[in-house]
Amino acid sequence: MDNIYEALRESHRTQRTLCRRLLRLKPDDSRAQETFNALRIELAAHAAAEERYLYAQILFDDMGLKSSRHALAEHHEIDECVEAMDAVRDQPEAWLEHARKLSHEVHHHLREEERKFFQLSGKILSDRQKASLASRYRRDLNRMREVVA
Repeated sequence: MDNIYEALRESHRTQRTLCRRLLRLKPDDSRAQETFNALRIELAAHAAAEERYLYAQILFDDMGLKSSRHALAEHHEIDECVEAMDAVRDQPEAWLEHARKLSHEVHHHLREEERKFFQLSGKILSDRQKASLASRYRRDLNRMREVVA
């Protein structure tokens, strides 16, 4: 049965792939900017849909309040890394440094989310909610990919 966690992991795989690809490319390679743009879109769309269809649900439960707030803060940190990278687009050394930091932040967040947050929220949500949230998340993710692009 499909659930919110499987839906989220699909985007997580995309994010990891784009981060790895970004770090393998030289900053002055045109594919690096294309990859960064794809990653920027995926991160922003995923964060918006995830915040609406997972974090918001968990914020209402006392047991999930602290974890949800922490995860939201990490999304904000990732947003700041993306903005910093965009600001140094014409500075290859700084850009690469920011790319490493962004990749580190993304990998850290995804690991923590999959190992801790999913387990905690899994205790809060019913199986029916998990299934319902999956389809709503996927719809919003696709919509937000277009909005962000």
